[in-house]
Parts: sequence; C-alpha cells; structure tokens
Amino acid sequence: MSLVYAGVCSHAPGITGRADQADPDARDRLYAAYDRQRQQIADSGAEALIVIAAEHFANFFMDNMPSFAIGMADHYDGPIEDAAWLGIPKFRAPGNRDLSKRLITEIMQTVDVAYAEEWKFDHGIAVPLHFLTPDFDLPVIPVNINCQGPPLAPLHRVHAFGQAIRRAVDAVPERIALLGTGGISHWPATPDSGKINEAWDRDFLDRWARNDTEALLDYDDLSVYAEAGQGGFEIRTFVAVSGAADGSTGVVDFYTPIPIFSVGCTIAHYELAA
Repeated sequence: MSLVYAGVCSHAPGITGRADQADPDARDRLYAAYDRQRQQIADSGAEALIVIAAEHFANFFMDNMPSFAIGMADHYDGPIEDAAWLGIPKFRAPGNRDLSKRLITEIMQTVDVAYAEEWKFDHGIAVPLHFLTPDFDLPVIPVNINCQGPPLAPLHRVHAFGQAIRRAVDAVPERIALLGTGGISHWPATPDSGKINEAWDRDFLDRWARNDTEALLDYDDLSVYAEAGQGGFEIRTFVAVSGAADGSTGVVDFYTPIPIFSVGCTIAHYELAA
C-alpha cells in the first residue's frame, strides 16, 4: 500500500510564537512528541506529505469558500503571518504538481474537490512543518477543509473525503504520509482564548483512537460549538484522517492542555492495518 503513515497534531500559533511563556516541562514534552512524530514519518520512507488543515481565511474567504480544496503547485511559501510573531522564519516548501494532479483526479471520482495552484501557508500548516520537516526536504500537498464559515461539510462527508484520499493514495506508486492538523477544543481570538475542555478532548481522542466511525460522526456543530468552541470545528481534519485509516487503531502519543498555547496539544497516529 502507498499510505505509509497517518497521524494528527496541533497547529496553534502559540506553540512557536509564545514558546517562552509556556510551562517549560509541558512545552519540552510537546516538542519531544513532535520530534518522535517527525522520526515516525522519516522512518516510514514517505516520499510526500499530505497535510489536511483548516485554513484560517489566509487564502479562502466567504466570497470563495470550498468545502474541500487541494493544492496543485510545485512550491508553497509561508508563513503568511508575521514571522517574528509566529516564531517561524519565511520559507518555501516544495510541492509536487504532478502527484497532486493524479490524486485530485482520483478523488474527484467520488468527492467534489476544488484545487488551487497558488497557496500561501498560514500557521495551520507552517507550525507542523516547522517541527516535522524542518529542512523542507519533503514535498507537501496541502489540503483544506472548511472549518471556518458555516455551512460546514457534514462529518459523514468529511469521513468520505478521507476515504477518497486513501483510495487515491493507494492508486499511486509513491509512498505517502498523511497528517491532519487542528484543534481540538479551543476558542481562538475570543475572550475565552486559553480555555480548554480537557474532558471533551479526551473523549474525542478516545473515539479517534478506536477509529469508531459511528461515535466520531455522532457530533453536531451546535454541541461542538457549545462544548469545544468554534475551534472545535477543526475535528474535521482528524475525522478525515480516521476515514483514510479505516480498520486501523490509533495511539495518542501526547495530550496535554497548555493554556498559553490556547489548546490541548495533541500528537497521535494510527497503526495502519494492511
């Protein structure tokens, strides 16, 4: 099979931008978990990395907001935010236009997906790449799921999108790693920023690790908004990865609420079934 790694991680801008304000022990354990994830991806022999993120109005806005979009370019620049604020220098990440086109063509057989030949990375992709491909030597294929502007794609469609990604990946000869980035519970850019619903997070991660499709699709946006904030809509990136890893069980490698980062910081992966 061509899918050689499937995992998830947090992407909050404070993880790099406010690193000096965090509890040193929690921060260092998070950074070590990122490093283990980096090594897992390297050990998988991946030749490209698909990153499913929730783009934050950097490229898509309410005048043009696709439910699903995939990048199709030879390179991508980032971060779009101020480099000093985010704590990540400007970079150019390699893409793979030909591979993107082949994946998009196959995904389109069952899921309507937009594509973008220009894409600037915001923290949703820049933070994970900073830790996981620090030398920017692995081609990246960015994927956006609209988690910002309702109406949002229903979770069962997100899961089907993940299944379509898996089918497309398994149809190409390249070895590909898949990463979902986002939440889980958080209230960014609101008076509640820094609030974290740890019980909700742990229940979600339990469902994710068991890859319990029925339980994962049982959420509705109103309850997610009430219990996990508007940032909780980013569970879509995790659900897409679960769809791609059907039949596999997961391992939560790290979870710790770090309020100064405004999120329960998470690193997890699936033990991919044959």
